[in-house]
Amino acid sequence: MQHNYVAFSQADVFTQIPYQGNPVAVIIDGDKFSDDEMQKIANWTNLSETTFLCSPTNPAADYRLRIFTPKEELSFAGHPTIGSAKVALNNGLKPKHPEYLVQECAKGLVPVYMKQDKLFFALPKPDVKPISSDLLEAIAQALGLPNIDSIKLAKVVDVGAVWYTLYLDTVETVLSLNPDDSQLASLLPKGTSGVTVFALTDGETEVEVRSFAPGQGVHEDPVCGSGNGAVAVLVKEEHLLAKSHYLASQGQKCGRSGLIEVDLDNQGQILIGGQAVECIKGRITLPER
Repeated sequence: MQHNYVAFSQADVFTQIPYQGNPVAVIIDGDKFSDDEMQKIANWTNLSETTFLCSPTNPAADYRLRIFTPKEELSFAGHPTIGSAKVALNNGLKPKHPEYLVQECAKGLVPVYMKQDKLFFALPKPDVKPISSDLLEAIAQALGLPNIDSIKLAKVVDVGAVWYTLYLDTVETVLSLNPDDSQLASLLPKGTSGVTVFALTDGETEVEVRSFAPGQGVHEDPVCGSGNGAVAVLVKEEHLLAKSHYLASQGQKCGRSGLIEVDLDNQGQILIGGQAVECIKGRITLPER
């Protein structure tokens, strides 16, 4: 039986070292797949996200990106944006602008800036809302947080992906969490990405982050771009750091450490970025129809 194929890559994001950071599967010619086929492939790869590079519908965009978890399509996600841009550039994309490319996705147009060997996406305009005390207490219990007083600040932050974002007292508290997936997923409204927690550090990086997305079928996202975007919004709004640029670390509990660079004020925008490396290149079979 003869099969038809399209190009396939897998990139590790927020690292320059293969098998670290956060992986994303990228299918180059996404126009050849139906919505159902895209979802089936994302379930098959079983990564936190799988993306499909498609032809843009907006003339300002360089490409259109479809982003899927094993369970559903997302309107936006951070590390898939960077990983997909890396793969597109490696496969010959010539952006319309010399300093940045424009990704079209369900959330709208997202600029991705090219700075030496790093890529930075401009965070969509955030929306910040409070979390009720009853829900916060239940989330703390589901996270395995023994003392709710360890939470210094908690908000719902929508950056294209919606994260219940908790600022905790110490890095040790952040690293100690062991969430109950089913309990945590049951607490969060449909359409929510999950819970991101963070604390300030006194090490080589300024912030330690963890992101949990059990409702998306992901116990812990190793290094999460949109989760770090939600953190950056609170760092900026609450003046948690006396600087406009900082480094965040994430992934050590998953054995996939990554570094995220955050620029809090790029002409009024928050930029989230870092390095990415392709570690798999090949082809994927087109489904039979």
